[in-house]
Amino acid sequence: MPQTGPETKKTKLPKFIDNLLSPAQKEALRKRIRTILMGGGVALIAIVSLFIWWLGGRYVSIDNAYIGANKLLVSTDVSGIVKEISVKEGQTVKKGDILFQLDPLPFQISLDKANAQLEQTKLAIEAMKQDYSRMQSDIAAQVSQVSLAKAQYDRYNVLVQDNNVSKANYDQARFSLQSAESTLASLQQQARTQLIKLGGSADIAVTDHPQYKQAKSDRDEAQRQFDHTTVRAPFNGTVTHTDSLQPGQYLPANTAAFGLVDDQDVWIDANPKETDLTYVKPGNPVSISVDTYPGKKWHGTVESVSPASGSSFSILPAQNSSGNWVKVVQRIPVRIKVDQRDGDLVLRTGMSVVVEIDTGHHRSLSELF
Repeated sequence: MPQTGPETKKTKLPKFIDNLLSPAQKEALRKRIRTILMGGGVALIAIVSLFIWWLGGRYVSIDNAYIGANKLLVSTDVSGIVKEISVKEGQTVKKGDILFQLDPLPFQISLDKANAQLEQTKLAIEAMKQDYSRMQSDIAAQVSQVSLAKAQYDRYNVLVQDNNVSKANYDQARFSLQSAESTLASLQQQARTQLIKLGGSADIAVTDHPQYKQAKSDRDEAQRQFDHTTVRAPFNGTVTHTDSLQPGQYLPANTAAFGLVDDQDVWIDANPKETDLTYVKPGNPVSISVDTYPGKKWHGTVESVSPASGSSFSILPAQNSSGNWVKVVQRIPVRIKVDQRDGDLVLRTGMSVVVEIDTGHHRSLSELF
């Protein structure tokens, strides 16, 4: 009777082989081919699986990663009225370009006053040096007066014993000597005081005098404040939030005026799991995909691996000594340097990216056993 169930599917042989073989040989050949195909398929699957396993520890993929760049809230350390704003929202600036200016008039007045005070201090120091020289001349003249009074006193002291001079003349000579010596001591004390004011040296340079240094410091501070009324870009970048600053507005010191973002020197801050960092090290090549630009690839290099987990820097770190501790896989920040080329699409800070780190590590067969 003919079979009612489905027919067994036979392996189809090439026509020239089918004509050369008998039915029994054909069946044996079909069985052999099926055995080879089944064994080869299993072997192929095993080889592919082994190859995938061998490469499994080489690449680390991280989707918790974002573009980073230098960001600055532009401000100045002096207070004043905003006079002029030289940039607009989204404008690209270079290092040294003027961003905005405060009214310089009050600072110019302070600078002029400080310059005048510095010149006055120079004159005062020169006057002290000249005064000290005059004191030295007065002392020399007074020394001569003391010598004269001493000679006259010595003469009268001999004559008064023989009654060749009156007692009154003797007393006058004695008092004159005492007065001359007292005047000399006073002049010498004044000279010592003046020398102390000159820093202990009558030949001191004006620029080395403490009063001059203080006045120059005040002048330099006034110059610094005047210079800081003009705020310049500290690095190349793009300005943002410029509408928060308006001409005529009073800007307190150290108050953010607007933002400046570096769009040239960018990097990636990735946060892989601690279990993914076994073979990651600085210098590993990185493939970068940016969510904003599908299909576009960047390349980079692992620049550094943080010495501590992200939670270690939190304001309220986890108290793992408590009895209700739950183990949580930590995230270790990794900094990746992006290799940028001319003509590349703009990478903006905060963009989400996916990075794949090539650790170069291959698993060994010993890890299977």
